[in-house]
Amino acid sequence: MTKSVKIIGLSVLILLIISVVAVMLKFRPSDSTYVQIVQNNNVIYTFDLSEEKDRTFRIECPQGGWNEVKIEGGRICICDADCPDHTCINTGWLRSEGVPVVCLPHKLVIRFADGENN
Repeated sequence: MTKSVKIIGLSVLILLIISVVAVMLKFRPSDSTYVQIVQNNNVIYTFDLSEEKDRTFRIECPQGGWNEVKIEGGRICICDADCPDHTCINTGWLRSEGVPVVCLPHKLVIRFADGENN
């Protein structure tokens, strides 16, 4: 093996390791228990999931339509919606800071927040 082949192989290995670490950090479970529900870039609800009781509630979209949000066992998800593709429902429970639950037709985002006032 030539020196250049070894350098290329080592570079590829380093990039692979960095990529795996970056993906693991992005999808790791959040330590935060605070959650924001944002619609049209406005925070409409902030919850501390560690203190919320299990419940289901509906969020109406000003342009029409709705999302049903479920809080259960310290977790949150969109369990039903009248949007055409149901991607928000298929996302499942909010798990990671890097992957919020999003309903594009209703401009609704459920994401982790740093604290009560964020």
